[in-house]
Amino acid sequence: SSHTAGAAVIAYLAQKMINGPIIKATFTLYGSFAHTYSGHGTDRALLGGLLGFHTDDKRIRDSFRIASERGIEYHFVPNDTVTDIHPNSVDILMENEAGTTMLIRGESLGGGKVRISRINNVEVEFTGEYSSVIVVHQDQLGLVAHITAVLSHFGVNIAFMRLFRESKGQTAYTLVEVDGDLPKGIKEMISDNHYVHDVMIIEP
Repeated sequence: SSHTAGAAVIAYLAQKMINGPIIKATFTLYGSFAHTYSGHGTDRALLGGLLGFHTDDKRIRDSFRIASERGIEYHFVPNDTVTDIHPNSVDILMENEAGTTMLIRGESLGGGKVRISRINNVEVEFTGEYSSVIVVHQDQLGLVAHITAVLSHFGVNIAFMRLFRESKGQTAYTLVEVDGDLPKGIKEMISDNHYVHDVMIIEP
């Protein structure tokens, strides 16, 4: 499950974080992922997750063919030189039709559980087990209050909330995991702030 279900979940979460169809993806694999990705089906699982397939979707076995039919360029790059990293880790560098790129690092923890540990250059901690809002914003006074006010307006109960940033005043990521589903309109209302760059809604 670490090499298949976990890999699929990582890539599934990653594709939820970038807007629009993905046209290119590079998977850099570390640790045991780098050594066994082909024989254990990690490569098919990663590509299947990137295509939006859930872990029990039988189309994962045909993910190479389906990705090619959709015009997605993909590469798998094993990295044996980096060792100070979780043994089942992958960096997914994605590019969408608009030319936007995003790098997601995920770690497969076993039993299909995962942790997203990096978004672009910012170290984060995110499991994807809850309905979640990820807000990319300027590290600015009052931004977290703005986010919580919007969630309160919609009656959303916060389970976990964390803020990660590159450095003071630079790009920050506020990750909010909530109980229940996220009502429509939250993304638009959070986005209605000059310092908010992007809002991602991720359902488990």
